[in-house]
Amino acid sequence: MKYLICLMTLLGMMRVQLLASDVHTVTLKLVETSDVHGCYFPYDFINRKPMKGSLARVSDYVKRLRKEYGENVILMDNGDILQGQPTAYYYNYIDTASLHLNAEMLNYMRYDVGNMGNHDIETGHAVYDRWIHDCGFPVLGANVTDVKTGKPYLPPYRVFEKEGVRIAVLGMITPSIPSWLPERLWSGLRFEDMEQAARKWVDIIREKERPDVLVGLFHSGPEGNKLDNVVENASALVARNVPGFDVVFMGHDHVRACEKTVNAAGDSVLLVNPANMARTVAEVTLEIRKDKMGKVAGKSVSGKLVSMDDYEADRDFMKTFHSQYDAVSRFVARKIGSIDRTISSKDAFFGPSAFVDLIHRLQLKITGADISFCAPLSATAEIRKGDIYMSDMFNLYKYENLLYVMELSGREIKDFLEMSYALWTGRMQQADDHLILLNEKDNGFGRFKNPSFNFDSAAGIIYTVDVTKPEGKKITVRSMADGTPFDMDKIYKVAVNSYRGNGGGDLLTKGAGIPKAELAERIIFSTDKDLRFYLMQEIEKAGVLSPEPLNQWRFVPEEWTVPAAKRDCQLLFGK
Repeated sequence: MKYLICLMTLLGMMRVQLLASDVHTVTLKLVETSDVHGCYFPYDFINRKPMKGSLARVSDYVKRLRKEYGENVILMDNGDILQGQPTAYYYNYIDTASLHLNAEMLNYMRYDVGNMGNHDIETGHAVYDRWIHDCGFPVLGANVTDVKTGKPYLPPYRVFEKEGVRIAVLGMITPSIPSWLPERLWSGLRFEDMEQAARKWVDIIREKERPDVLVGLFHSGPEGNKLDNVVENASALVARNVPGFDVVFMGHDHVRACEKTVNAAGDSVLLVNPANMARTVAEVTLEIRKDKMGKVAGKSVSGKLVSMDDYEADRDFMKTFHSQYDAVSRFVARKIGSIDRTISSKDAFFGPSAFVDLIHRLQLKITGADISFCAPLSATAEIRKGDIYMSDMFNLYKYENLLYVMELSGREIKDFLEMSYALWTGRMQQADDHLILLNEKDNGFGRFKNPSFNFDSAAGIIYTVDVTKPEGKKITVRSMADGTPFDMDKIYKVAVNSYRGNGGGDLLTKGAGIPKAELAERIIFSTDKDLRFYLMQEIEKAGVLSPEPLNQWRFVPEEWTVPAAKRDCQLLFGK
């Protein structure tokens, strides 16, 4: 009996060993860049100095990774790669005959798949359609529909097979594009709700492709911010509500993340986001165990964010693209004028500033409008005393927005400003309160609770902002800038950028109370080129700039706001 038991035990152990030997483990590396924003070279062409991050450093990292894992590395980009640095601008709009530099770089680095971002759409059909054509890999967009055909404008997904493991990558973009961009930039397209599109395509992928691994590549933050009844950020919502994903790569919000969530079926899903400017990449390790029948016997998913600070710019990369580097260097070095003092966007948060008021002046001059709206698009932009070069124009104006003139009533102008300053300032109850509406920690916008590109001030009117009052009662418009009365019922011509004019930031819709569908009817003029182009032309005409604050508005009560501004400036900027 003892002999029989021992024999059975031995046979059992041998069976376990045989079964174990029949299981094959495949290790895969999935790597994501996102929101690179033109940071192709390790050089900041705007501020003319070296910078961290860049595709050049990512290239070094990927080459090292491939030495270890070979073809089991899948390299992905998650959008917003065609806007930001002059490198992107030059090959978007200046040299349009050459192969797009970014496509060349991504092809050189052997990217496997890409995805569209909202700032890629912002470049317009001529640019992104050309770029997509130049890329030697599919650029995805499962929720981007061709209106004429009703079919996807871009491939919804891509399937890879590595050592018998099938990996399906589903790409989607935030559907909020129409809330930000004029229709001519996305004409013929419709952007579907992410969760609805995911449910549709996951079912198709499962039935048709039978993948072992399902990956989401979504240019969208985790969750939140409903614009025009469309959810801007839905990556985590999709991961939780649509079972099947093993990992979801996020982007768009510039916030680093590497965490797990649980979906509706009780399974774990990894969420990762490398943030922006190629400072970090998201690296996910997949270990897939398959039995001799080819069925998945188990899988593990882990992720980390890898800093590019530990990597050098790939020498061969830099050598390959040195002529393009030189071309961009010559472009940004072109002198367009001069300025007799240093101006900074930092000043704009605490009252009228020479920096923002320069844009106000130029917008009013270009359009002949009565009133101008403008916000500091970057918290730390600066143009130094001396010669102004093309590079400085990217500091003065960050995005490729058009310039609109819209018709707004006096009441709508006041309500617009009420919302803007409510996003911008707190409600002071005592002298030592903060002037600026702040968070205790950085949630993606520095210490600002809300993004500064929605802190619009006005020029062309004289007004005060009472920070002791609630929203709706902060703004008192005293007159037009020339001293004539300001009429709540009168229709004024207002200069705004196209992001704002299309409803971006909700200042016109929720603030001024104008229905989204009505905004297009209010536009009576639009430039055909980006606002930066016209700002450059005006500076060239002027020759020498002597910017001064217009001083057409102020925070009150000043006995509180002036010291509070000094304290908050020190807190935010260290001086």
